[in-house]
Amino acid sequence: METISENRSFGGTQGVYSHQATSTGTQMTFGLFQPAEASDGPVPVLWYLSGLTCTHANAMEKAGAQAWAAEQGIAVVFPDTSPRGEGVPDDEAYDLGQGAGFYIDATQAPWNTHFKMRSYIADDLPTVLSENFALDMDRQAITGHSMGGHGALTLAMGLPGRFRSVSAFAPICNPTQSDWGRKQFAAYLGEEKAHWAAHDATLLMQSKGFDGPILIDTGTNDQFGDLLRTGALAAAIAAKRQDAIMRMQKDYDHSYFFVASFMEDHMNFHAEALYA
Repeated sequence: METISENRSFGGTQGVYSHQATSTGTQMTFGLFQPAEASDGPVPVLWYLSGLTCTHANAMEKAGAQAWAAEQGIAVVFPDTSPRGEGVPDDEAYDLGQGAGFYIDATQAPWNTHFKMRSYIADDLPTVLSENFALDMDRQAITGHSMGGHGALTLAMGLPGRFRSVSAFAPICNPTQSDWGRKQFAAYLGEEKAHWAAHDATLLMQSKGFDGPILIDTGTNDQFGDLLRTGALAAAIAAKRQDAIMRMQKDYDHSYFFVASFMEDHMNFHAEALYA
């Protein structure tokens, strides 16, 4: 692992690091905020998964998570959204290829060699974190924005017992029925739709649910509202009688201004679960 930068932030350290990832076969970069308490021993971890076109840096620099993480004594990891570099396939469209990994493991060429973002988040990066930092990997929570909200919800439900809580900002809720999902799943996973269900939060809620609390915020002025299909997940949560809070935030859009506005709420939500 290589240290790219480390900066003092709210009494803790905001670092950026890179490592050779087994899952993607590429060099991957991630951000990690460690609160002051990390100097005394392992601290709980919140994963923040970013959305389309983002890198590790977008949320790290714009979401305002560090102030509230420092207050709660929680580390926050900011992974990248896809493999990158020479030889990694890409597409001219912003919503496929580099910057658009969708937190799934591709099975179709040319994507299947490097686009293994589910394995990277579930297996590869946790190992790197455990080996190099003072983190309590028995106390993990996960959140994300847009495509990252999709990833947070599907990983939380797909990895029972891993995360104590899950939240999302404007998540893609029902990708098998949305253009933000059907296009990418067909490219990465093939046309057999039976292989898509494990990566759809609404379908996972119907079949599994989540053994813990859920918090979801979406803006009423979200310019991508039709693509998110928030109502489908709301209906599935109600039918499942899932422990969840879903809020429509008046006049907010899809931007990081929206995310930053409710970051304190999400951090407090996860702190309650992580310190229970």
